[in-house]
Amino acid sequence: MFFHMKELQYHAKPSRPDPIFARQLQEALGGQFGEISVSLQYLFQGWNSRADAKYRDLLMDVGTEELAHVEMLATMIARLLDNAPVGDQETAAKDPIVGAVLGGMNPQHAIVAGLGAMPADINGNSWTADYIIASGNLLADFRANLNAESQGRLQVTRLYKATNDPAVKDMLSFLIARDTMHQNMWKAAIAELEAQENIVVPSIFPRELEKQEVAYDFYNLSEGEESRRGRWASGRSMDGLGEFKYYPQGVAYGDKPKLSPAPDYIFNTPPWIRPKKKEE
Repeated sequence: MFFHMKELQYHAKPSRPDPIFARQLQEALGGQFGEISVSLQYLFQGWNSRADAKYRDLLMDVGTEELAHVEMLATMIARLLDNAPVGDQETAAKDPIVGAVLGGMNPQHAIVAGLGAMPADINGNSWTADYIIASGNLLADFRANLNAESQGRLQVTRLYKATNDPAVKDMLSFLIARDTMHQNMWKAAIAELEAQENIVVPSIFPRELEKQEVAYDFYNLSEGEESRRGRWASGRSMDGLGEFKYYPQGVAYGDKPKLSPAPDYIFNTPPWIRPKKKEE
């Protein structure tokens, strides 16, 4: 059960209308790493969790907070569209200033959403549930969550630099700070699970079923040997169960593949037909 408070978690009122920035702010709302994505990702992970109840509560707590961020962004976008010019573009173009503003506005904000926010990204692409990761393995999911918060915070900091509106900056500053907390939070949860499970997911897969002789090999498959200087190329593996080994080039363990001829009814090119060599 959810309970909705009418007050926003934080202020979401711009100093002036700005339909161009309203379009940009859609990415933080409905983009791949936007608030709709993280809110539903955390909630589905929580609903599906069969682990310790504290992890379910963690996911439900943060997923619910992210719904509050969805509301804040939707409200800010709607207010940025207040009094925005939505008249005939040809007429508006006679005024260079109005024409420039209208030229950068997402027309769907007026035509589809009635000067409101949409579950879509900066280009009007509809939000998709394909963005959600909820595997049932909390260590894998928490790493995805840390990535989502990292990418989301990166985008919001870029948006912060893209506006001169102090009120918008103030709200974005709040969201950036909450993303700081959430990155630290997921890192703490990951460290806790890694201390119990080790770092490789899934941890309970029997090691004797994997080719352990190649489990810690690094293959240099690019020009030069700069990658040799990395922590991943020598020394004890990060899980403490092996030693990294560096190979200056790839290793081919298999044979050259040769497929059997297809049956006649497939009408593939027969294997006896060879391309003609160019005459010298």
